[in-house]
Amino acid sequence: MKIATFCAGDFRDLLTYRDAAERAAQPEAVMRDVLNGDFIQDFLYRKLHFFSDRDEALTAPVVGLTGIDGLRLDFNFGLRLDVPEGNFRVKIGEVGGKTFLDEELSDVRLVSFEKSFIRWCVEVFSGGEKIFAHELDLEGKPVTIAVRLNALGDVISTLPAVAEFQRLHRCKLSVLLPEYLREFAAHLYPELTFVDALTFDAYATYFATMCIGESPSVPADIRNMPMELVACRILGLTSRAPKPTFTPTAEPVTSAPYVCVAVQASLNRKAWLYPNGWNIVVDYLLSLGYRVFCIDKNSSQTNDGMTIRKPANAEDFTGDFSIMHRANMLHHAEFFIGLGSGLAWLADAVNCPVVMICGFSQDWFEFDTPWRVANRLVCNGCFNDVRVNFVEQCCPRHNGTSREFECQKKISPRRVLDAIERLIVERNLIPPVLKNL
Repeated sequence: MKIATFCAGDFRDLLTYRDAAERAAQPEAVMRDVLNGDFIQDFLYRKLHFFSDRDEALTAPVVGLTGIDGLRLDFNFGLRLDVPEGNFRVKIGEVGGKTFLDEELSDVRLVSFEKSFIRWCVEVFSGGEKIFAHELDLEGKPVTIAVRLNALGDVISTLPAVAEFQRLHRCKLSVLLPEYLREFAAHLYPELTFVDALTFDAYATYFATMCIGESPSVPADIRNMPMELVACRILGLTSRAPKPTFTPTAEPVTSAPYVCVAVQASLNRKAWLYPNGWNIVVDYLLSLGYRVFCIDKNSSQTNDGMTIRKPANAEDFTGDFSIMHRANMLHHAEFFIGLGSGLAWLADAVNCPVVMICGFSQDWFEFDTPWRVANRLVCNGCFNDVRVNFVEQCCPRHNGTSREFECQKKISPRRVLDAIERLIVERNLIPPVLKNL
């Protein structure tokens, strides 16, 4: 059976300037014949490389029975429809909306290019009569969401959308999630069921993922919207999903008031690079009577040509602890000071106030915190600049110059101390040194 990929949108809209030479070499007639054009089918197949499950998903059996021999339908890699040999007319569109495809077909597996949530409507005709019709309806159906992310912050930003998707559709949801986060996710969302692998035998499967640049099968470039909205866009939610309420499962590590800090991120270019900045902040917190715990995974980390070390006077709570251990520790902290990184997302998820020192991204990108610290008077926000690639280019605008990493180097300690002082006032905290007066 031949596999043919079709587009809910216009195929030509998927072509970018990078594809201009390929497109220019094709006659216009070829460009219009999406299902039968070898150039188009090859182009769409290559673009699906973003999904590591592509080949398995394209060939795995379509499981949805229709009552018609050989005609099967499911939504496990976008829409998948097996059309048997014969004279069949297939019409595919969106419920109450646009028709995407209306073709005479035989002996073909149709697979949609789009993998995000679409309320599909499928009609099949034979001999001029409608013999099958189906509108996507997830209620009570087995559905899988594959969270194809590993970074702590990426996954935490996605979980509320996953839970909200289940609530809205009332489906029997299974979630493929990195093992290290399952205990924490299960604590926040006990209604979720977790699986170890994709089997493509559900009613529908969706892929909660993030991309930078041209991956047109994913309807969002992460640089263009807040992280919390990426999964919402993929799963068809129209607004931010509500955050859960975290209930601690362990007592505080100490009865003394403490502050947690984390000075490392996945890339050192995200670190706060002001000389001696962290030591200044830690010493200030100590002068207020707080204990200060550094909770990074490692006491030092080297990449991007730099080594980031634990602040000298912070207590060493570094180590490969479970996410639940860190979650409990953060929940009981007075507040957290960190970067635009996973531990900041974890702190926010467990209702710990966050001072975020972050200039490489724009203020709207990460979760909202009133105590974000950035210097917008220097080069900044390159992560959200679609003209460059922050991940692949160490300092996209000023690499190798005196201005390299100035978005993270020129955030002064005074700005950070101001944010801490505002947080203490706005949260009605009383520093330990004042309690003893």
